[in-house]
Amino acid sequence: MAKQITSSVEALEAEAQKILEQAKTRASEILLQAKEEAKRILSSQLPLDDTRIECDKIVSRARAEADKMIKDSEQKAAEITAIADRKVQEIRERVVNIVRGKG
Repeated sequence: MAKQITSSVEALEAEAQKILEQAKTRASEILLQAKEEAKRILSSQLPLDDTRIECDKIVSRARAEADKMIKDSEQKAAEITAIADRKVQEIRERVVNIVRGKG
């Protein structure tokens, strides 16, 4: 009976050792996969950098377009002011002429 118990214990120890080795192998595989996934994720940051660069380009173009629109608006405002000043001068001259009787 002692031999049977010893054999059973040895068989259990052998089975436990086998399971432990399988677990170690699986853990190594998982770690390797994790490292590969980390490398893939890190290398995929380049497209993120490309996206950031593209975003910066879009913002830069938008700013340039906005600056151009502001400049155009300022120029139009200056033209309108000049036209208004001319009209005010014309009206002044008419009023002066009417007052002088040259109207």
